Order: sequence, then structure tokens, then C-alpha cells
Amino acid sequence: MPSPLGSIAAGSENLRGILAMTAAMASFVFGDTIIKLAGRELPPGEMMFLRGLFSSAATVAVAYATGALKSAYLAVTPLMALRTLGDIGATALFFLALLRLPFAEVSAISQFTPLALTAAAAIFLNEPVGWRRWLALIAGLAGVLIIIRPGGSAFDWAALFVMGSVLCVTTRDLLTRHIGLALPALLLASISAISVTAGGLMLLPLETWKMPSAGLMLLLAASGVTVFGGNYWTIMAMRTGEMAVVSPFRYAATPFAVVSGYLVFSELPDRVTFIGIGIVIGAGLYTLHRERVRRRASRKTE
Repeated sequence: MPSPLGSIAAGSENLRGILAMTAAMASFVFGDTIIKLAGRELPPGEMMFLRGLFSSAATVAVAYATGALKSAYLAVTPLMALRTLGDIGATALFFLALLRLPFAEVSAISQFTPLALTAAAAIFLNEPVGWRRWLALIAGLAGVLIIIRPGGSAFDWAALFVMGSVLCVTTRDLLTRHIGLALPALLLASISAISVTAGGLMLLPLETWKMPSAGLMLLLAASGVTVFGGNYWTIMAMRTGEMAVVSPFRYAATPFAVVSGYLVFSELPDRVTFIGIGIVIGAGLYTLHRERVRRRASRKTE
């Protein structure tokens, strides 16, 4: 029989994990709101570069202070190079979509990422995925198609940027699973931050950069801090609470994006888009539920 004190302790840990994950999603949405605002004056590559300078400085400083950079030599591999390309592609495509589509739609389509990762893990890593989760994946994809509405008058080709970003994130996360635990999480975060910064610089020949105002620089600095904060709180959430309890709160990003889109940009999704958003989030939550059931059954058979 489980100890009441143990149950209380677990509940307290889960609550802290939930709060940390919610704070992480709020931080990411706040940072994306800044990017969408700054995008009225600056091109995507310049924003990637300037925001990356601030996020890299914060991440590398913490990684150095904790000794995570001592393992940097282990990161010089072809696998890490491919992962870096995935990071750059994911950020660049997300920025392009963010500047052209309503905020809530970009956030909602991005929520298909966990479902895409589940499918990719089943196909490429032979991880077990039952028929219920495959149905949830199909439902999630249907929800994305409802939001995008390909072939209809409401279709915006920029939605393909979001799907491209989802593909890049899925590829990056699959490659991450093949990277040994000898590489600390902070080292990976530092490499990601630096590579995205460099990726923005590589877009310079394709864009017209200009000197940002002091106000814009402050906004981009704040956005860089939110990236660091979001990543930190995500790590804290996953290490504090039970994954099955904490993970669903990733979907708090979409309600935050809806509110931000309305208050800051006067954007409000139409009824059909709201239906698509609900389907994507519902499919994701059901997939997490089935994963929790599978793990519980696995522990019982051990």
C-alpha cells in the first residue's frame, strides 16, 4: 500500500512540474509574440541572428558555469551536424510562418510535432505504437488539414512553412535519441543556440538587413531570454514531475497563443480553425494518455 506521505510528495512534485511546464509555454509564446512584432521591421534571418546572440550568451554562460562545455569535443560528429541543420531549418521556417500567418494557427499546427515524432519513432526506431495511437495520429493530421484547408479559399501557402518546421523538429529529436548521454543537456542547448545564430547570419546574402532601433534590440534581447527561460523550465518540468502528468501541459501554448494573437494582433481564429485546433490538441492528449497506459502495463509485467 503506497504511503500517504509518498503520495503527497509525488503530488507536490507533479504540481511543481505542471507550473514549470506552463511557465515554459508562456515564455515561448511571449518570445514568439516579440518575434512577430519585430518581424514588421526586420527580416527573419536578422531576427534569428540578433535573438540568437542573446540566447546563446545566456545558455553558454550557464553551460560554462556548470562544466557542461567540457564535453564539447564529443559533439564533433556527423550526427550532430545533421541535428544542427534540423535546428536551423526548424527556426527559420517557423519564423517565416509566424510573419505570414495568424499566431494561433502557427501554434496549433506546431502542436502536431509530438504526434509526428510518435509516428517517426514507430517507423524509424521500431518503437511500439498501437492502433489507437495510429488513429489519434490520423485524427491529428485531419485537424491540421482543417486548420490549413488546402485547396480552399482560406488556404495560405505559408502554412507549409509550419509543416516544414514540424518535419525539421521531428528529425532533430529523432537524431537526439541517437546521441549518447555523455553530452549534457546544457551542451546540446548551447550548440542549438549557437547554430541557430549562425544560421541567421548565413541568410544575410538573401535579405536586406538594417540597423534595428534601441527598442527593437531590447525586444529581441527579451526574446532571447524567453528562449533560455522556456528551455530551462521545460527541463525542470520533465525532471520534477511525472512525464505522463506534466507533458500534456505543453498544449497550454495554444491557448496562450490565441490570447496573445487577440490582444496584441487583433487576430481571432474562425470557428472552423477552432475545431481543427481542438482536434489536434485532443489527439495529442489522447496519444499521451495511451503512452501512460502502455507504460503502466509494462511495469506490471516486469
